[in-house]
Amino acid sequence: MQIPREKWKNNFSEWFDNVIFKAEIYDYGRYPIKGMGVWMPYGFKIRQNVINIIRKFLDETGHEEVLFPLLIPEYLLRKESEHIKGFEGEVYWVTKGGEEDLDIRLALRPTSEVAITYMESLWIKSYKELPKKYYQIVSIFRYETKATRPMIRLREVTTFKEAHTLHVSYEDAERQVKEAIEIYKKIFDTLGIPYILSERPEWDRFAGAEHTYAFDTLMPDGRALQIGTVHHLGQHFTKALDYKIQKADGSLDYPYQTSYGISDRVIAVSIAVNGDDHGPILNPIIAPIKVVIIPIPAKTEEDNKRVENYCKELQEKLSSAGISAVVDSNKEKTPGEKFYYWEMKGVPLRIEIGLREVNNETITIKRRDTLESKIVKKDELIKTVNDLLSSLSEDLKKKAWDFFNSRIFYTNDVNEAKKILENRGGIIEVPWCGDNSCGLKIEEELNARVLGYPIDAKKTSDPCVICKKPSTNVLRVAKTY
Repeated sequence: MQIPREKWKNNFSEWFDNVIFKAEIYDYGRYPIKGMGVWMPYGFKIRQNVINIIRKFLDETGHEEVLFPLLIPEYLLRKESEHIKGFEGEVYWVTKGGEEDLDIRLALRPTSEVAITYMESLWIKSYKELPKKYYQIVSIFRYETKATRPMIRLREVTTFKEAHTLHVSYEDAERQVKEAIEIYKKIFDTLGIPYILSERPEWDRFAGAEHTYAFDTLMPDGRALQIGTVHHLGQHFTKALDYKIQKADGSLDYPYQTSYGISDRVIAVSIAVNGDDHGPILNPIIAPIKVVIIPIPAKTEEDNKRVENYCKELQEKLSSAGISAVVDSNKEKTPGEKFYYWEMKGVPLRIEIGLREVNNETITIKRRDTLESKIVKKDELIKTVNDLLSSLSEDLKKKAWDFFNSRIFYTNDVNEAKKILENRGGIIEVPWCGDNSCGLKIEEELNARVLGYPIDAKKTSDPCVICKKPSTNVLRVAKTY
């Protein structure tokens, strides 16, 4: 059975708001500060599972976790004028301590390049200590003036993973950028999130970066969402703080840096990417509960007790095998109500146990994505569940990539690009000469945002869509969040 995806695709914004609240994931819009939401227990576990995956890939590649203060003094933030210029309209300032005015204004961290560079200048003095790779997972604050969206466009980003690395040479920092890109690919592949990787154009780089590389995905409504960025910072921040290290030849020079970030958006996409009109379908790797067991009431109290005991036995078997499972023994709800509730929460597998299953020592298992049923013997429980979870995970990934790839278009005609973006959404690739003025004109003409261009140039015989000179690459454009 294929569950409809009409609301998910055609009215995604309403679908998402409804799902995260009804599934008890995230309470947004009711906390009395705009742009700030509350992670509820079930959502917090999803968030925790995503964070564990991020940590795993960073820890395995020699990154060390740190925790920096939330507050940054204004004089430090302003040391890098290009950086603060990029964020100055979004910074929250603390100006009082109790009733007293502070001597210096303190910024709520919008990001941590300057703060971390300052501490690195105290910790690291020699090339022998490099490279260094730090990361932290913290809240950042930005005074977002556009329409805020839960998990997607916030004033407090509660799950901001920022990595900061330090290197003796430009080339080593460039090597680190490539490693960061591979780490992000592994994270997104593990989560089953499809993506496209582009280098951001000169006018849209991170403030203070020499190169910015971005991962974008598509939400069900066809709008693009940036889910990860990697920046080659060169010596911008170390020069701003006049921070030098000793090199192998005894000379002093400014070290090179990179930074790369992932935010709450990756959790939003993990929830949204595989949805249908019944709710989200959580990839088993992030699902807090992988199996829900629903007792089907019998006619007598004695038979109900047998069903109950059988359900508990299965739950214990699953838990012993490391598979998180719960029994919904709420007697106030019908099985149908329970089915709806757990489908809304995106639990990957459902086991239904009635008197027939108890008498036959069998188990009826249903997949959340297709609602296909499978009846197996009790002693096949663990193998079957593991097989189904693995199969479901791979099927979700394939379906997500198929949907994503079906929404990437190429055209050499501005009018056709406009029509596609207005009617279908997705990502448009158009031939581009490489000139910034033509890139900005493309944004203006299409009333959309340039995502960037492929790192490995896509050559086309078509001329630039704006100036008609020979194209050197394609430029990717989309309606974005």
